[in-house]
Amino acid sequence: MANHLAQESSPYLRQHALNPVDWYPWGEQAFHRARAENRPAFLSIGYSACHWCHVMAHESFEDLDTARLLNDTFICIKVDREERPDLDAIYMKAVIHIAGQGGWPMSVWLTPEGMPFYGGTYFPPTPRWGRPSFRQVLQAVADTWRTREAEVRESAERMAVALVGGEGGNEVAEAGLWTEMGTQGGREAVRHMLRQAAADLVESQDQVNGGWGNAPKFPQALVVDFLLHHYALHRDTAALQAALYALEAMAAGGIFDHLGGGFHRYATDEVWTVPHFEKMLYDNALLARAYLHAYRLTGDTELRLVVEETLDFLLREMRHPAGAFYSTLDADTEGEEGRFYVWEQGEVAQADTPDGLYAEVYGVTEEGNFEGRNILRRAGRLDQIVARPAAARGLSSTHAAEALAGVRDRLRAARAKRVRPHRDDKILSSWNGLTLMALAEAGTALGRPDYLEAARANATFLLQTMRLPDGRLSHSRLEGAPRREGFLEDQAFVMEGLLALYQADLDEKWFVTARDLAEKILEHFAAPCGGFFDTPHDHEPLISRPRELQDNAVPCGGSVAATALLRLAALTGEDRYRRAAEAALATVGDLPLRYPTAFGQWLIALELAAKAGWEVAVVGPSGRADTQDLLSAVRDRFLPHVVLGFREPGRPTQVPLLKGREPQGPDAAATAWVCRGASCSPPVTEPSAVTQALSE
Repeated sequence: MANHLAQESSPYLRQHALNPVDWYPWGEQAFHRARAENRPAFLSIGYSACHWCHVMAHESFEDLDTARLLNDTFICIKVDREERPDLDAIYMKAVIHIAGQGGWPMSVWLTPEGMPFYGGTYFPPTPRWGRPSFRQVLQAVADTWRTREAEVRESAERMAVALVGGEGGNEVAEAGLWTEMGTQGGREAVRHMLRQAAADLVESQDQVNGGWGNAPKFPQALVVDFLLHHYALHRDTAALQAALYALEAMAAGGIFDHLGGGFHRYATDEVWTVPHFEKMLYDNALLARAYLHAYRLTGDTELRLVVEETLDFLLREMRHPAGAFYSTLDADTEGEEGRFYVWEQGEVAQADTPDGLYAEVYGVTEEGNFEGRNILRRAGRLDQIVARPAAARGLSSTHAAEALAGVRDRLRAARAKRVRPHRDDKILSSWNGLTLMALAEAGTALGRPDYLEAARANATFLLQTMRLPDGRLSHSRLEGAPRREGFLEDQAFVMEGLLALYQADLDEKWFVTARDLAEKILEHFAAPCGGFFDTPHDHEPLISRPRELQDNAVPCGGSVAATALLRLAALTGEDRYRRAAEAALATVGDLPLRYPTAFGQWLIALELAAKAGWEVAVVGPSGRADTQDLLSAVRDRFLPHVVLGFREPGRPTQVPLLKGREPQGPDAAATAWVCRGASCSPPVTEPSAVTQALSE
């Protein structure tokens, strides 16, 4: 018999619709029953691509005895963290406070009013690894509630106070951190912080395997991208080398799908070989952009290849017919983690060259590197790894590359016959905004019109389908109309994506809509003491109003909002956008210096705020070579502190940067104005003059 999840839109919730557990979705129905029966609630938060969520579901939520204990003792609530990042943030904070660490599946016990009093992550069906069994935990929580309810409620009240603490932003303002971002002294303090953060990241990198931290090892796309921004603005070669070392290690490792393109979520080891096999839209969007920036700074074609293989994967396997992108691919197929991606030696041999070139390059052995099978990986850069086996076979590098490509095609064809991982078809505005950024910039930087067209289609979908009547973006959509108002991350990520698309194709409609979203952010999400809440002012009342400051695998909404507002300030000349961005930046104080791996996007925003940027206005006929040459002088390099505007002569414009600017004479050459703040150079018509000005 189905529980209360059968009609939910989330694929993750529907996966649990036939559990014997009497699941409710989050909502008043569940809490009304909890209050009426004075029962605690058991809240389980996960997502459809989560391997350990599936494990716990199979071991416990499908088990009749465990389900009976849950149903007799608790009101059980299931939440998809991707649909409700607000609930995920609130209760993850509680779990970390209680258990010392967080993760998914998240298991939290709540009072009938929704206040947490106990929590953890995965619990096994029998005691193991120093953990009690799930049923032991359930019984202990039930006994404690029955015999010591007053103490439990008192503890939950204290927890709720801790979660609510500083909701208005006062805790940040009172921390004694610098708040004079707009002054010369404030900017110099930030520049010092940025130099120190970059130096600390260089020092703390894994000198052997690349990246940061131990197993499990995450890609840290935002940290890499900060180091690339830092190099682009300050020519810090140590920062560049640390970023490239991490990127090359990941591209060679098993975390990258060498057949289908794209990245798995993280590696379970220090050497990037064995991943957790789920593929997330956000990881691939952020990593594609980081590899793109590295390629633009170095011209390394192997980095370009990773960008293209990653974006091609998204277009091929994650794209909705109308232009949006789906959320995730599962880790498991046929009940096994990674089954779709791993190979027995004999399977590879059937597709390989007679002399086993592919197996040698990608480390395929009889023993394998994952439960008797092989995760494809290389020991280094492709051009370096291929050189020795190619020479041993008397092959040129070109012929070796052609042979490897042929084997790859045959392995792809063989893999296509396997059972494919489940795809979560939710469309999330925020993650689509990240993808929009990557596609828009790559379309122009790589000369790929298909990427640019995909970016336009994505933006059109978001604005036509995900937008609510009041102009805000909804968060998620599946099988029909948007369901609820969106979060800060939805407005901020799409705003930044639209600005990236405006920089790519210079169509003013993207700028206009980005500006509209900025107004929605300032109206609905602003905190009294600076910065932004994650939920709008009219959001459903919860036990606290979340305000995430850390950049995790996905950047926080506040850091991206600050970044986008700085770009908008440059295009409009409106100081209120810059002031809002600087107030948001002040809320993190010196946290990015103390914990740089957790504040990557904030560090990027700080770079843009501390560096006096350039605004370039180009006016000329769009189809003429002299106009394109001026535009190329701006676009041909990675210049994160430069914004570009363009219009045809005599045309009206809604971009303040372009207003009042006209070439001299009816047949005048295309003209550029290079400005910094309120000061502009005399108009120029030579691309070399633009290049020189932007090099200062």
